[in-house]
Amino acid sequence: MSEPKPFSRKIIWAAVILIGLILGSWLYFTPAGLLGKADAVGYAVCHRISERSFHLDGRAIPLCIRCSGMYLGAFTGVLLQLGAKKKGGFPPRKFYPLMGLFILAFGVDGLNSYLHLFPNMPSLYEPQHWSRLLTGTLMGINIALIIYPTFNQTVWQDYNESPAISRWRDLAGIILAGLIVSALAFTELSLLLYPLALISALTVVLLLTSVYSVLWILLLKRENSFADWRSVFPVVLFGFGTTLLQIALFDLGRYLLTGSWSGFF
Repeated sequence: MSEPKPFSRKIIWAAVILIGLILGSWLYFTPAGLLGKADAVGYAVCHRISERSFHLDGRAIPLCIRCSGMYLGAFTGVLLQLGAKKKGGFPPRKFYPLMGLFILAFGVDGLNSYLHLFPNMPSLYEPQHWSRLLTGTLMGINIALIIYPTFNQTVWQDYNESPAISRWRDLAGIILAGLIVSALAFTELSLLLYPLALISALTVVLLLTSVYSVLWILLLKRENSFADWRSVFPVVLFGFGTTLLQIALFDLGRYLLTGSWSGFF
């Protein structure tokens, strides 16, 4: 497919100005400090219940334990696939039973944990932080295994149809790396937890930007028409703008509902 007609400078500058206004307003109204901004990102996608979160010097980190595991797992999974440039094949079917098991574990543990919010509600077992972190991490790895090839096969002209991860040892390496990163967070050591908390919040933005970039490409009917990052930049800009708008609107709605930047309970 030939290179698409470039976006006009007027459209790009209009997007930049609009995104700048949204970003400026969001930065002004959200809590102060780097962790405060990360809190505002987590506030848009996570319940942020303090009792179900890791704590950094006495304060809950931006995402609960399950969400922290999920986004750290996704971050690790995508990072370890970056060497497979432009590979857009989905994981082989032999991985599907294991990936399905990850989804099942995430759903069962999440539902069981949710039931414990209500007194006298029957449940399967007493929720544990380690199970929240484990199932979240494995779900995040699933997300990485899907979102990386989806992006590549939608964006690039010359994407490779083979999967980035095709061997059991490669999958095992990603799982092991994800579990190690999450285990570092489980220590709750400030030196480790602080950067990991910021990475998990940043991953929320990166994943949503990737998803919205793909949606914009499909909407504009420009799939498989980009040769390099320079040509795809405007669409990624639109994806980031949509991500920022979603986070800002969710933050606003939740704050108007609760009047607080803390968790629901």
